[in-house]
Amino acid sequence: MIALLLALGSSLAYGCADFLGGLGARKAHVLRTVMIAAPASLVVELLLWPVLGASFSVGAFGWGAASGVASAAAFVLLYRTLAIGPMNVLSPVTALVSAALPVGVGLLQGEHLAVAGVVGLPLALVAVVLVSAGHGAGSARPSRTALLLAFGAGAAIALQLVFLHQTPSDSGVAPLIVGRAVSSAITLAAAGVMYRRLGSERPAYAMSAAAGVLDSVANLLFLLAARSGDLAVVAVIVALYPAGTVLLARGVLAERIHRGQLVGLGTAAVAVSLLALT
Repeated sequence: MIALLLALGSSLAYGCADFLGGLGARKAHVLRTVMIAAPASLVVELLLWPVLGASFSVGAFGWGAASGVASAAAFVLLYRTLAIGPMNVLSPVTALVSAALPVGVGLLQGEHLAVAGVVGLPLALVAVVLVSAGHGAGSARPSRTALLLAFGAGAAIALQLVFLHQTPSDSGVAPLIVGRAVSSAITLAAAGVMYRRLGSERPAYAMSAAAGVLDSVANLLFLLAARSGDLAVVAVIVALYPAGTVLLARGVLAERIHRGQLVGLGTAAVAVSLLALT
């Protein structure tokens, strides 16, 4: 039950971070937004160090660095995917892959589900697709390149979660610190290379920093959930993060929640209830 609550908190934090990051990216080039969000995220992890402790073992450093590389790749691939579109096709593909791969890894590592989990897990995967499927491109078909990028983005997100799950359980926040340092370095290096193409718009400093802080909180909650529960269950719950984005968009931007998304939110509630029984 604790793992489920932590995973729900992680999902909500990821959804809020994506919402703020998306708003920030409307005001300036996305890399300008990340140049603020990434260091802010790292600062949060460093502040947590004295509270939660950190053991920089070989395993913590190696898996943490791998998660940082995957995180940077996920960021690039995800935004490129959504830029090509259609979002209402590619977003569910990305979310489903990001959930399905950790499920496979967890089951291969010997995780077992009760009857409620066997029913709840597929329902949660369906909810991921429904919640993240927006309204926009209609019946437009994505290109082969766009689909490959969507699969790549989902795989990169999944790898980040799997790598964090592999870190030693006694390493504290060390993997998160290493991962954030690596992803920040990669992102800042990319921004430096592309500096002349970033435009002159001023980024939304507070919004971008808040997105970074929330992303850090989401990573921490996922790590704690994965250490106390099954990866197969935790990863699927975390992949419901579009629900938080959808609800915020409705409340703040007055965007319409479409019928399929409402069905997805209801399906998610049923799935989470079933998974709570496992």
